[in-house]
Amino acid sequence: MRERTKVLRLAAACVLTLLFASPTFAATESELLATLQEELLYNFDKLKNADTVPLYYLSYQVIESQEYNVSAELGALESEDDSHVRDLDVIARVGSYELDNSREVPGAGGGLSTGAVDLPLGNDPVALKMKIWEETDRRYKEVQKQYTNVITGTTVKVEAEDQSDDFSREEPSIYIGDVAGLDYDRQIWEDKLVRYSSIFSNYPEIENSSVSLSARTRNSYLVTTEGTKIQDGQSYIRLNIMCSSTADDGMVLRRFEGFDAADFSNMPDDETVITAINRLIDELLALKSAPLAEPYTGPAILTGRASGVFFHEIFGHRMEGHRQKSESEGKTFTDKVGESVLPEFISVFSDPTMRTFNGIDLRGHYKYDDQGIEARRVTLVDKGILETFMLSRTPIENFPHSNGHGRKYVGFAPIARQANLIIESEKSVGFDELKEMLIEECKLQGKPYGLIFQDISGGFTFTGRFLPQAFKVIPLMVYKVYVEDGHEELIRGVDIVGTPLTSFSKIMIAGNDPDVFNGTCGAESGWVPVSAISPSLLLSEIEIERSQKGQERPPLLPSPLTKQQ
Repeated sequence: MRERTKVLRLAAACVLTLLFASPTFAATESELLATLQEELLYNFDKLKNADTVPLYYLSYQVIESQEYNVSAELGALESEDDSHVRDLDVIARVGSYELDNSREVPGAGGGLSTGAVDLPLGNDPVALKMKIWEETDRRYKEVQKQYTNVITGTTVKVEAEDQSDDFSREEPSIYIGDVAGLDYDRQIWEDKLVRYSSIFSNYPEIENSSVSLSARTRNSYLVTTEGTKIQDGQSYIRLNIMCSSTADDGMVLRRFEGFDAADFSNMPDDETVITAINRLIDELLALKSAPLAEPYTGPAILTGRASGVFFHEIFGHRMEGHRQKSESEGKTFTDKVGESVLPEFISVFSDPTMRTFNGIDLRGHYKYDDQGIEARRVTLVDKGILETFMLSRTPIENFPHSNGHGRKYVGFAPIARQANLIIESEKSVGFDELKEMLIEECKLQGKPYGLIFQDISGGFTFTGRFLPQAFKVIPLMVYKVYVEDGHEELIRGVDIVGTPLTSFSKIMIAGNDPDVFNGTCGAESGWVPVSAISPSLLLSEIEIERSQKGQERPPLLPSPLTKQQ
């Protein structure tokens, strides 16, 4: 059983908690890592010749996480949740680096066997070894069956387009880093969250609101039969503010703000948080009375965080290496290496080694990926020309080695994923000039207005071969900019839609105002923390459609908050 402590409190005046600082402890090899190493070598020695199909690779990764979540609503503590878990992922490969059980054979199985098991939180070697032994035996039997299906499938299916090996040969890494911990003062943070959330009590028009704090450590222990041995820890802290309401036509309106840090010393002060809450309230109330957007195609500005999400969704995912190999993927950019894919003034990098940008901690930072490959800065696009992709240890044609982007959530197999995606421009202007250029472009196209996208909540994209190569990005704050006098009007109910190649060709110029979007991305290997850094972008054409809206009317009964005023 996974050992957890969980506390749920519905309180009236309890304040919100969580850690105060997240110190690290001495960088010495843990007992857990030593036990993993011992069992790995013993089990591999027994299994590498145990059957007709040799086990050529085995890895053990344990992710130990401590997580603290607290939320408050309308001046009262709403919930508190503490957890401490250890999860073991065993990856076994049979066959050879050239052909193994991970090969994708449509209709014939293949792919790495995944799924994590709980480990005891203590370091008793017998208890740990029993769990490791059970999971290794189970996984080894599974991958033998998978390998048989792969061999059968490759003899009856058409030849794959990409004939690269299934697993790359890499030099082993050894790194014994700090173990992350959370030293927190619950009362301090409970008090803060209750105080912050009480501000919403003055606004009966707001139907739902909350202020929450989440703090998590992720300590990774990885050993492989190639000689890799890594111990490393990170902390992720987020203060999240949310409020929502319903327009008269049934459209649900939401505003969010998040503050991210790797250490509590980098969390915002009270004044910053309270200013953000008041801004969100003003914006939400303005959205309730804002006119509904009409479908539109024309010039637009994506501000920094909005353009970061834009690039993450429609460009970043198409730069993930496995998408260039999989037979089910659309392979938008696979054959475009050395060709122009973006305007010549735009360069794009992935750099998980970056910890901060302009004083903001980046969620996409790490030292080693989940396959034990050291993180590095990778130039994806240089002055518009595609150079390479984000790569895990799944080789693709002309790219036989990883560049440190094999990432996953507990229980998943690592694949190439985004980390810190950085968009840079050699051609930039100040925002006021960018807005003037927007108006001029509208005049040239005969458009009565352009659009400015100030904030975006997220989005999704289709990269598969059997679906349209399209995307949808969901803005939260959108303004019309009228050509006649330059005044701005807030509108609501907007979704950005389009196809990637067309959208990139419309980028005209960038602002000189790079900003950070921190978030969590879900894809085939689960949820991983990511960041995007991008300046504002002026596009000559962007397409929007109306968002879906609900059919429920706003609340019929007056809010209890009304009676208190």
